[in-house]
Amino acid sequence: MALGEVADVGVRRRGCCGGDVFPEPSFASWGAYGRALLETGPRLKDRLTARSHADVEVHDLRGRSGAEMRRELNWWDLAWFGVGAVIGAGIFVLTGQEAKEAAGPAVVLSYAVSGVSAMLSVFCYTEFAIEIPVAGGSFAYLRVELGDFMAFIAAGNILLEYCIGGAAVARAWTSYFATLLNHHPNDFRIHATSLAEDYSRLDPIAVVVITLICIFAVISTKGSSRFNYILSIVHFAVIIFIIGAGLSKAKLSNLTNDFAPFGAHGIFAASAVLFFAYIGFDAVSTMAEETKNPAKDIPIGLVSAMAVTTVVYCILAVTLCLMQPYQDIDADAPFSVAFTAVGMDWAKYIVAFGALKGMTTVLLVNSVGQARYLTHIARAHMAPPCLAVVSPRWGTPVRATVAMLSATACIAFFTDLGILSNLLSISTLFIFMLVAVALLVRRYYVTGETTNSNRTKLVSCLVVILVSSIATASYWGLAAGGGWVVYAVTVLAWFAATLYLQLAVPKARVPEKWGVPLVPWLPSASIFINIFLLGSIDGKSFMRFTIWTAALLAYYFFVGLHASYDTAKALAAEAAVAKVEEGGRKCVTAEAGN
Repeated sequence: MALGEVADVGVRRRGCCGGDVFPEPSFASWGAYGRALLETGPRLKDRLTARSHADVEVHDLRGRSGAEMRRELNWWDLAWFGVGAVIGAGIFVLTGQEAKEAAGPAVVLSYAVSGVSAMLSVFCYTEFAIEIPVAGGSFAYLRVELGDFMAFIAAGNILLEYCIGGAAVARAWTSYFATLLNHHPNDFRIHATSLAEDYSRLDPIAVVVITLICIFAVISTKGSSRFNYILSIVHFAVIIFIIGAGLSKAKLSNLTNDFAPFGAHGIFAASAVLFFAYIGFDAVSTMAEETKNPAKDIPIGLVSAMAVTTVVYCILAVTLCLMQPYQDIDADAPFSVAFTAVGMDWAKYIVAFGALKGMTTVLLVNSVGQARYLTHIARAHMAPPCLAVVSPRWGTPVRATVAMLSATACIAFFTDLGILSNLLSISTLFIFMLVAVALLVRRYYVTGETTNSNRTKLVSCLVVILVSSIATASYWGLAAGGGWVVYAVTVLAWFAATLYLQLAVPKARVPEKWGVPLVPWLPSASIFINIFLLGSIDGKSFMRFTIWTAALLAYYFFVGLHASYDTAKALAAEAAVAKVEEGGRKCVTAEAGN
């Protein structure tokens, strides 16, 4: 084959699938697929150790979407996207559930703990989003630092996170819509008695809302941004009203009497679930590809949004607990019922209206973020590459948006909010932990530059940090005795490993534009607190998480591994062709000069 023909094959392969779901050579025929399966072992070994390069993620993979996404966003857009992505169903629904059943008035501390954990993750995401400004978010970051395999496991959980998060918010939307119309939430749901209890309340309104959001997200990212911050401004006005009116009916005894009835375990158990209320800011990192100046806009937008959100959540939680004794708080619509209980029945309509506004913006930003994740995953051929197409007309990933929101609608139609919130927290905390690990790898390891000795030290420190964090979380979650000795050992081990990493392992990379402060302490603390919160989640949620992870591994071994292997080899061939062509041009130029 001639040189030009090889280059042409590379160009065709870089375009999307042209209607084929799996265009890679391994799926060209049943025979080719059989041969690929026989090579699963060597291919897995190759992909386990393979790390992508930032330039590949930013340039080569992005070219597979055809049209470019439009760079239209600034820090103001990102800040409002961050606020719109976060303040929604969590504060208006889960606050009541966790105050009543897990933490009591100490739910405000639960929000503070979750807020600190989220802020640590925000810093980690921000550095990556600036250095690798692509739509893939944490999937792209993990491909570069931890390799294809870990990136794929994270990718599956990212997609689960967004589908479940959108479904949970959509079902909460129905609940507050029913409140606005003086109905019980289940009045607008269809009871299918033949299904299991947690899946028997069918929610057609949630499906309609998700469909309308999908249409809006497809049309324009900038338009979605404008719509988002208009709704968010209205939403903030409602929040100010809730705080002002609620505090006017406050009784200090409701807060101080039995402040933490379920103890520290209740506070952290609630914190693990309430982490759901902070989920969404990572969607903002997927918009780096559409940001005018990522180095300036992303840090300002993300950090300011998270700081504002944490303060607002804590004030709202205090307000709710001052209005009613925690035993009387309603788990489904806590603020609306609280205003009715204090004689301000008319205020519940304002609360319901504000909640609907907030949840609409969460759904909108959720849909924008999840589509961009799937787009980049499809660019890497770990999902069907036809999903990576960006519409030349709209400048948005239409196919990915429709695919993700279709899955979200199916989950929202069947599944109870309690199941969704716990499972969502596991996936999110797991991903945030991996991103923090990836940041430490990025700072302390560069292929070909870091010595074997320093690499061994880094790996050892990471192992101790992870093992000590898991041991602390496991001991806490299992409640294996009340002594402090185990915690003293595990926390000391975490501290010693982090300190050794700082003092004995030289950093291999300095961020070019903006970097996380206090490395390695800040990302190490993020790892610890995310794993600790995982230890506070119930066992059934972990069983569901295990089932989902097993399904991901099955897909990876039978499909994703072979598709990504073929794609990586195609990229390597294209790079080799480019080098040959460049060398040829230099020779021609030299001959012309002679």
